[in-house]
Amino acid sequence: MGLGQSIKRIFTWWDGQTYGTQLWTSRKGVRVGQDAQGNIYYHNADDSRRWVIYNGEIEGSRVSPEWHGWLHHTWDEPPTEAPLPRKSWEKPHQPNLTGTMAAYAPAGSIRHVAPATRKDYDAWTPE
Repeated sequence: MGLGQSIKRIFTWWDGQTYGTQLWTSRKGVRVGQDAQGNIYYHNADDSRRWVIYNGEIEGSRVSPEWHGWLHHTWDEPPTEAPLPRKSWEKPHQPNLTGTMAAYAPAGSIRHVAPATRKDYDAWTPE
C-alpha cells in the first residue's frame, strides 16, 4: 500500500475500512460470521455494538435481510447460528440497482424507447 493510499484510508470510509475501524475491530471485535458476498460481521464482547466490514463497495443494500436484522438487534442469534426459515417464493438478496442499467424501468420509459421514435413525444426545437 502506497503513501497516498495510506493517507486516504485514514480519512475516507467509502473505499473500505479506515484505520480507526481496523484498530477497533482488531482490539474489540469478535467475528460472528460472513455472508455470501464476503462481508464480515462482528460484535463486541458484551454485544452492545454490531458492525460489518464490507468486501468491496461500501453500500448498505449489500447487507442481506438476515444480517440486517442481526445488525439492528431484531434478533439475538446471527444467521450463522440460527438461519431464518426460507419460503419457496423468496428470491435471493439483490443489492440496490438504482443508477445501474439493471434498474427497473417501467414500460414507456425513455430507457426503452428513444425519444425520437416515440409517438407521444414531440421534442422542442427553437425557431
